Amino acid sequence: MSWSGFVKNVNRKTTQVMMKTGPLRHVEKTNDRDYEVEERRYRTLEGAATRLQKESKGYLDSLRAMTASQMRIAETIDAFYGDAGTRDGVSRSYKQAVEDLDAETIKSLDGPYRTTVLEPIMRFCAYFPDINECIKKRNNKLLDYDSMRSKVKKLVDKPDKDPSKLPRAEREAELAKTAYEQLNEQLFTELPQLIDLRVPYLDPSFEALVKIQLRFCAEAYSRMAQVQQYLDADTRENYAQGHLDTKVEQVLSEIRDLSIAGTV
Repeated sequence: MSWSGFVKNVNRKTTQVMMKTGPLRHVEKTNDRDYEVEERRYRTLEGAATRLQKESKGYLDSLRAMTASQMRIAETIDAFYGDAGTRDGVSRSYKQAVEDLDAETIKSLDGPYRTTVLEPIMRFCAYFPDINECIKKRNNKLLDYDSMRSKVKKLVDKPDKDPSKLPRAEREAELAKTAYEQLNEQLFTELPQLIDLRVPYLDPSFEALVKIQLRFCAEAYSRMAQVQQYLDADTRENYAQGHLDTKVEQVLSEIRDLSIAGTV
């Protein structure tokens, strides 16, 4: 930061403090209610888009974590069934279905998801730092203007011995006002345009997200449906008729009848 920039920052901080506690606290602060409404709307958009970016990445991570967990479950079930699972093929079939889901479906969705959902949202959010810098600059120009306006008022109320100070302060105040109004008008005009563009920008990514989720769910259902053919026919029927709880209780009762489990 240059020396002049450092001095400006110090002066702005001083102005902010004095407006609250010092002799400037009675000076009317410049307020633009219409602009403030638009900035609040922008902040709402910024917060929502930032959360969307985070959750979009989290969704992809969650899919990977879910299939990784499924694979661990499948390996454990396959080991649990042992030779019985090998003979009827149910545990091995489930393990293979889960492995295919992870190796083929998730990996095939990764690229399209990044291209059509994650990256467009990230590019949209990438504009926020520049916009925030412009807002910060606008607020700094407003502080400069209020400071110079207060200086002019002070010289008018209490003229200085040097008669050139007032005209010079008035010129500086006018320049500060022009710099502030230019930035204020730019933001007041363009912030609503940015907000209005959010829907047409997000629409294609939203559509892609729905299609990707549909594809994942459809392929997962298809692969799990293939495993059903290896399940015991009575088990499938009990599940379809809502009698599976009865079957489970029957097996638990047989376990409790065993002498080694009699205390369960």
